[in-house]
Amino acid sequence: MKQFTIVVKPFRAEAVLQTITELGVDAFVVTEAKGFSRQKNYLERYVGSEYSLAFLPKVEISVWISDDRAEEVAEKIVKIARTGRIGDGKVFTVPTAWSEPLEF
Repeated sequence: MKQFTIVVKPFRAEAVLQTITELGVDAFVVTEAKGFSRQKNYLERYVGSEYSLAFLPKVEISVWISDDRAEEVAEKIVKIARTGRIGDGKVFTVPTAWSEPLEF
């Protein structure tokens, strides 16, 4: 099993979530996030001795996918999330230690 952490622009999140649902993934976690990467959308402004950053809004989606479907799901997520502009987002894949979620 693999955990995917998908970081996308907010206006692409709904399309990504719809695609994930259509692929049969019925459990995921969605979190609002802020950050920047290569687009470096920050302000080099000094206020006294403070450095101010203007982080961009992002949405972080975490899903867990079986190993045999991981490549297919990753390809479809990247296809639907990509806008072709800088700052589209990232998809991180991490292997997990168990195959089924623990209930409590």
